[in-house]
Amino acid sequence: MPKIKMPRSSPSLDMTPMVDLAFLLVTFFMLTTQFRADEPVIVDTPSSIALTKIPEADLITVIIDDKGKVFFNFDGKERRASVLQKMGTKYGVNFTPDQIYKFSILTSFGMPIQEMPKFLSLTQTEQKNYYQELEKAGRKGIPSDSLKNELKDWVFNARISNPKYRVAIKGDGKAKYPVVKQVISTLQDNKVNKFNFVTDMEAEP
Repeated sequence: MPKIKMPRSSPSLDMTPMVDLAFLLVTFFMLTTQFRADEPVIVDTPSSIALTKIPEADLITVIIDDKGKVFFNFDGKERRASVLQKMGTKYGVNFTPDQIYKFSILTSFGMPIQEMPKFLSLTQTEQKNYYQELEKAGRKGIPSDSLKNELKDWVFNARISNPKYRVAIKGDGKAKYPVVKQVISTLQDNKVNKFNFVTDMEAEP
């Protein structure tokens, strides 16, 4: 008696729920992702053969551009908000909650503390233009000379907020030595006698 062959049917899988889930995830990330602001300064660091790596967290970075202007950066949203409020109290500058939040997600910055409220009220595009205005007016960069040294207070308050902070100096290869020396003196005034210089990797001879 001949065998009866049952018709074979290929299994089917409904992908509709998977597609819906994918679109939900894409929508979620689009709505919640916060893009970092552009760095206000680009420095061309000198090269070296040092192999020491700069830590990615708990780091204070003092940046010096080719014109000798000083910028500052440190990580930690809550710590940044706290430090800004302490700086505002010291210099008599008030910040709104929105300005404090913008500062907490900011990258490096470089201007007198009196300019910060206006700067933090601007959009990212307007902030770039504001830096240009500050440069033309000679007010770009954090004051760090002997007459007015706000950098010293930024370093002090940042280290108070997190004693684990390590310090790195990221200087442009064209930065003048007196400016670098002044920054180092400021760090030493804050009892920071150990710090790193950020350099580009150079091939060993």
